[in-house]
Amino acid sequence: MANVMSPIVAERIWALPLSGSAVKFLQYLVSRSDFGGALPVRQKDMAAEYGVTPQAISGLMAPLCDLNIVLRPRSEERNGNSYRLHPLAAKYETPEAMEAALRAALANIQAGNLPNLKLPTYNQAPPAPTGRPNLQVA
Repeated sequence: MANVMSPIVAERIWALPLSGSAVKFLQYLVSRSDFGGALPVRQKDMAAEYGVTPQAISGLMAPLCDLNIVLRPRSEERNGNSYRLHPLAAKYETPEAMEAALRAALANIQAGNLPNLKLPTYNQAPPAPTGRPNLQVA
């Protein structure tokens, strides 16, 4: 069984305005999510698994929600702290399933039924360091 993650977030994770702890928590959420982004775990259970308080989970979740990487259901659709990963940030069983889901997500974004990710744009990745590092001590 393949396990593919959308490159939209994976390739830009270095540019996200997130703390290291929030990036690490996003990796936990992806690993804990179902294919397509559903998170079948409640916030209090996340806290127990992650080894932090439920308040800490809220703090880690907030910047991910602000960027629409993690989506909260509308209050009338909530089922006890249920969240899901944005389809453009989720993992999928196969490349074909991912491609179909990304096409559907983009159509839903254009139709106004799904918020777009709030990711920084860039024209190219930052340059990789070249040569040997300067390890001189002043």
